[in-house]
Amino acid sequence: MQVKTFYDQSTGTFTHIVIDDVSKKCAVIDSVLNYDPSAARFSTYSADQVVQFIKQNKLTNEWILETHIHADHITAAFYLSQHIGGKTAIGSRIKEVLAHWVPLFDLAENTPITGEQFDHLFEDGETFTIGNLNASVIHTPGHTPACSTYHIANSIFVGDTLFAPRMGTARADFPGGSPVDLYQSIQKLYQLPDDTQIYLCHDYPSQEEEPISKSSVGEQKTSNKMLRKETAQEEFISLRNARDKNLPVPKLILPSLQTNMRLGSFGPKRANDIQYLNIPVNIV
Repeated sequence: MQVKTFYDQSTGTFTHIVIDDVSKKCAVIDSVLNYDPSAARFSTYSADQVVQFIKQNKLTNEWILETHIHADHITAAFYLSQHIGGKTAIGSRIKEVLAHWVPLFDLAENTPITGEQFDHLFEDGETFTIGNLNASVIHTPGHTPACSTYHIANSIFVGDTLFAPRMGTARADFPGGSPVDLYQSIQKLYQLPDDTQIYLCHDYPSQEEEPISKSSVGEQKTSNKMLRKETAQEEFISLRNARDKNLPVPKLILPSLQTNMRLGSFGPKRANDIQYLNIPVNIV
C-alpha cells in the first residue's frame, strides 16, 4: 500500500489517495472542493490535483470515501466521480445526519434522507477491498453520528475523530455529537497496535510549522493533549465541553453541510438556470 496525501491550505484539509501498487487500483478519502464564500464561487483546483495524479500514474479509482459529512469544507466527491469514477460511500449512520439537516435547509426535494445519493452506506465492521488491499469500517461517532474510520492494511483514516497530538480531538458539540461517544470511539482505535499509522483529515499549523498529516496509535496514546491512554472518560468530557464552549462556528458550515449531503453538488438549477444555496437565519 502507498498513500499519496494532498494538503488544502485554505481549509487545513488532507485528502488521501490509497493505492494498491500491485493492481494499480486506488481510493480517494476526504476530497476538497475549493469555495470562496464571499463571492459564492467554487473552483476545482484541489480536486484537479487528485485527478491529475490518478491519471498520470494510470491508476483505476474504485472508491470515493467520506469519513463524515464535513462542516468545514466542501467535498469534491460529486466532481471526482465524473472524472475518475469510483463508488461514493460513507457510514450508514449518515441517515441520522440527513434526518436532522435536510428539513432545516429545506432540501427535501433534491436531497434524499435515505442516503441513496451515495453508492454505498457502510455498516460498522463491514469489509471491502481496494484492489488487493483488505479494508474494514469502524463506526466512530462522537464528532457526528455518522463518523467512520477506514482501517486499511496497517493504517487508519480517522477523519476528524483525532487530530495531531498537539491539537487533541474533534469537537463534539454539533447536533448528534457526543463527548461520551467520542471517548468510546477513540478507545476502540487505541486498542489497535501502537504502530498502526493514523492518517488525519485536518491540521492547522502556525506559520513556523509544517502540517502534520499522520501520527500513530502509540503516539496518540502517550501525547494527545486531550485524550491519552490513562485519561478517564469524565476528565475527557470535562476538557472537551470546556473547549467546545469557546470554539467558533466553522466559517463554511452553511454551504458545506447542505452541499456535502449531496456529495458536494450544489443541487439542480432553478427556472432561471442558476444554482442557489439555502441560508437559514438565526439557526446555527
